[in-house]
Amino acid sequence: MLFLIGGCNSQPSGQPPIDIQLFQKWELQPGDTIAGYKVLGGLGDISIALKGSPVYAPFDGEAQIDKRGCVFFSTAEIPAYKFRFCGLNAPQLGKLRQGDTIGSGDTMQFAALRKQPDGKWAIVEPAKSILERTLKAS
Repeated sequence: MLFLIGGCNSQPSGQPPIDIQLFQKWELQPGDTIAGYKVLGGLGDISIALKGSPVYAPFDGEAQIDKRGCVFFSTAEIPAYKFRFCGLNAPQLGKLRQGDTIGSGDTMQFAALRKQPDGKWAIVEPAKSILERTLKAS
């Protein structure tokens, strides 16, 4: 996906950039800044250019890893949600306290998931405050 982002930046000389109006207006858009980090993508997964900086547990909770190497963080404070962090190096798993380092990396893909009545999870728009808590030591 990152090669697509870089490949979309060049415009043929002499032609102005196209302006596409989207039907849905999400709070976070590519190019926004969260806690001093640039958002590289949106609409589902949010890409954050960490540049080697750490990511922190936003609450007391538990970090688990899936078969793709993504870390899922859950907390009793908001049990209907899980936060997915992909792209972290050497993640810390198990029980974590708010402010503990989950991992670090160059680029992180973040998604917020909400539990549905049927037990499945749906990706939902994350709150800026949750992202800020994961990007700043508390």
